[in-house]
Amino acid sequence: MNSKASVATPRFVANCPTRPILDQVADKWTMMVLAVLEEPTRFNEIRRQLEGVTQRVLTQTLRRLERNGLVVRRVLETSPVGVEYSLTPLGESFREPFTRLYEWALANSDEIEERQRSFDARNA
Repeated sequence: MNSKASVATPRFVANCPTRPILDQVADKWTMMVLAVLEEPTRFNEIRRQLEGVTQRVLTQTLRRLERNGLVVRRVLETSPVGVEYSLTPLGESFREPFTRLYEWALANSDEIEERQRSFDARNA
């Protein structure tokens, strides 16, 4: 492969259809919502399990997940009316790579935090 040709051609073109998808799945709230949705879950229960998320941000995150086909929203005929969210088959198919990423983050979080502290100390 000619190295000049690979430098001249962008690897990730601006209109690449994967960009908005990667933007969504790389979002911290998206990852946390997907972890919470092991079964159909009501909005307020999702919110209670995600300390620090605002109603607005959670609503935006769920709407994007719904738009991308990873989550389905169902209005419950209760009083007051409730809403629950669940993973679609496409959302379920994302569980395997998501779980691997989540497990990697858990396994390496101590080392990453130590490297952050070391970096911060060197650059203070």
